[in-house]
Amino acid sequence: MFKKILIANRGEIACRVMETAKTLGIKTVAIYSDADAGSKHVAMADEAYRIGPAPVADSYLRIDRIVDVCRQSGAEAVHPGYGFLSENPGFVEELDKAGIVFIGPSAHSIRAMGLKDAAKALMEKAGVPVVPGYHGDNQDPMFLKDRADEIGYPVLIKARAGGGGKGMRRVDAPDDFAAALEGAQREGEASFGDARVLIEKYLTKPRHIEIQVFGDSYGNAVHLFERDCSLQRRHQKVIEEAPAPDMPGDMRSAMGAAAVKAAKAIDYSGAGTIEFIADVSEGLRSDRFYFMEMNTRLQVEHPVTELITGVDLVEWQLRVASGEHLPKAQEDLSFNGWAFEARLYAEDAPKGFLPAIGTLEHLSLPEDSARVDAGVRAGDEISPFYDPMIAKIIVHGPTREAALGKLLASLEATEVAGCVTNAAFLAALCRHKGFAAGDVDTGLIDRDLDQLIDEPAVPEDAVALAALTSLGLTRPVSGSDPFETLAGWRIWSASRQYALLEIGGDRRDVEVHARGQNRFAVHLADGSLDYSLVEVSGNSITYDCEGHRARAVVVEDSKGLTVFLNGFAFPVGLPDALSTDEDAGSTDDKLVAPMPGLVKVLSASAGDTVTKDQPLLILEAMKMEHTLKAPRDGIVGEVLVAEGEQVTDGTVLLALAEEADAAA
Repeated sequence: MFKKILIANRGEIACRVMETAKTLGIKTVAIYSDADAGSKHVAMADEAYRIGPAPVADSYLRIDRIVDVCRQSGAEAVHPGYGFLSENPGFVEELDKAGIVFIGPSAHSIRAMGLKDAAKALMEKAGVPVVPGYHGDNQDPMFLKDRADEIGYPVLIKARAGGGGKGMRRVDAPDDFAAALEGAQREGEASFGDARVLIEKYLTKPRHIEIQVFGDSYGNAVHLFERDCSLQRRHQKVIEEAPAPDMPGDMRSAMGAAAVKAAKAIDYSGAGTIEFIADVSEGLRSDRFYFMEMNTRLQVEHPVTELITGVDLVEWQLRVASGEHLPKAQEDLSFNGWAFEARLYAEDAPKGFLPAIGTLEHLSLPEDSARVDAGVRAGDEISPFYDPMIAKIIVHGPTREAALGKLLASLEATEVAGCVTNAAFLAALCRHKGFAAGDVDTGLIDRDLDQLIDEPAVPEDAVALAALTSLGLTRPVSGSDPFETLAGWRIWSASRQYALLEIGGDRRDVEVHARGQNRFAVHLADGSLDYSLVEVSGNSITYDCEGHRARAVVVEDSKGLTVFLNGFAFPVGLPDALSTDEDAGSTDDKLVAPMPGLVKVLSASAGDTVTKDQPLLILEAMKMEHTLKAPRDGIVGEVLVAEGEQVTDGTVLLALAEEADAAA
C-alpha cells in the first residue's frame, strides 16, 4: 500500500479521498490555488503546496506543476478525484514517465472512452446497445442538420468530449438546430477544448440509469449494481438514488452484464461508471436500455453505492492501484436498503439556477441524521472560479420511502446564510408526489419546474422574530444583570418600538410592544399577536405564539437576517430608515450581470428594437452559458460591454432607452 499520495483536486472530493487515506494510514498531499489557500482540503492534508493563481488553467490543470509537487513531496501516487484532470490521458502518461502511480485506469482505457463518438462505436462492436444517432467525424453544420432531420426530432446535440451536462442542447424543431449547435460547440470548446459534437435521438420519457463497475490489472471486473440519476436539470444530476425504483431483476442482470462487458472490452482497471439511458415509455424493460458513455473515474454520486453495498470505493481504488486484486468477486457482492444523495449548491433556483457567490456566514449541515460530504466550512467563500457545490447530503434507510423521508428531514434541517442555495428546491423534489412514488424520468423537473421553485410567502412568525431580533429583543437573559429584564420597559405605558424590514422587495414597519420579560405584542397583518420567548440560545429561538410553541433560527449576516423556520429559509432585509427605495434594485431599463463571467455573445446594438424576454446576451460563468433576456419591450439605448469582455457581478451590460425617449 502507498505511504503518501497527492490529491490533484479540491473541495469536497479532495476531503473525501483524504478521509479514507487517513483510515489506511496513508499521508496526504494537497494542492491549492490562490483562491483556495485557506480551504478545508488544505487544512485536512498532511502537506499542501501552492499550484498557481485561481483560474483552473493556471492551477488545477497544470500537469507540469502537479508532477513537480509529487517530486517535492515524495508522493508515490496521485488520486485525481473527478473533473479537472481525472479523465486526461496525457496526465496519466506524464505521471507514468515520472514513476508516479495514477490511481485510476490506464491512458489507453481513458482514450477509448474519452470521446463519446469513438466510445459508442467501440460499444457497438462489443455488442452493447447504443442510442440511435450520428457519431461520425463530419462536423459541417448543414450535414449535421441533415442527420438530425433523418433521426427525427427531438434530438440531443452533445459535445463529444467531457460531461457534466456541458455542451448539450435539446432541439425540438429544425429551425432551432443552428443556434443550438453553435451553443453546444462554444460550450464544448470552452469546457473541454473540443467543439466537435454528436447527434442522438432524444427519448421523450427516458431514465438515466448507470452501473458502477470496478476492474483490476489482472483482468477481473465486477459491477456494484445501479444508480438512478434521472432527476436532472440542464443535463446535470440533482438527486441520485440506489437502487433504481421498480428495476426488474432481469433488467438489472442485463445492464450489469453489459457494463462488465464494456469494462472488459477496454481492459479497465479502477472505478468507472457505465451510463445508460432507458426508454420507459412502456416501463423498464431489459431490451430498452442504451449505452450513453463511460466515466473513467469516481462519480460524484458514488456514496449511494457505498451505503447500499457497504463498500468503500476509494479504498478499493487505492488497493487496486497499489497492485492488489479486487477485494470481492461478483458473487460476493450484494446490496441492502435504499440510499439518496442530494447536491446542495450555491445557486438560485427561481432565477434559472444561476450559480451564486458569497460567504457562508452561517452553515449548519445535518451531520447527525445524514452522511455529509462537504468541502467548505462556515466562513468560507463560494468563489466564481469553481463549481458552486456546498455539500452532498446522503442518507440510507431500509426502504425507499424511509430513506426519502430521511432525506427530506435532513434538507429541512440544513441552514445556510450569506449565500443563496438550492435547499428549498431539493426539499420540494422530495415532496413531489411523482418522485415519491418512484415515477421518475429526466423530464420531471422541467415539466413541474414552476411548482418546484414556487417560493412560500414569508410567514408572520418569521416577520415577528425578524422584528424582535432587529430591535435587539432576542438576546439571551443571563439573570445576573437585573436591567436585562427591563428591555422595552416604560414607566407610564407600554413601550412602542418599530422595526423597519424589507421582505420580498417591499418595506414594512412592524410595531412591537413590550409586555414584560421576554413577552411582546407584535402588530402583524392579522392583528396583534402575543409572543413569548421561551428559550434563546445563540441563534436558536424557542417561542410561544398564542399557545403554539415552535423553534426557529435567526441569523444576522451582511445582507440582513435569515429566518430558518418550518424547513425554509426566509431572507429579511434591514434597510436604512433614512434611505429611499425609489431606484433600489430597479432593472426595468437595464440588463445586469447576475454573476461574474465572460460576455460570450452579444446580439444587440444601440438603436435595436427588442421585445420582452428576447435573448440579448450570452454570459459564460463556471463553464456554463447563461442567456440574458430583454427586461421589457423597448429600444436599446446603450451597449456598455463587448464580446470577450470579463465582467463582475452587478455590471450593467446594456440599457434600454427610457420609454419617453423611445416614443419620441
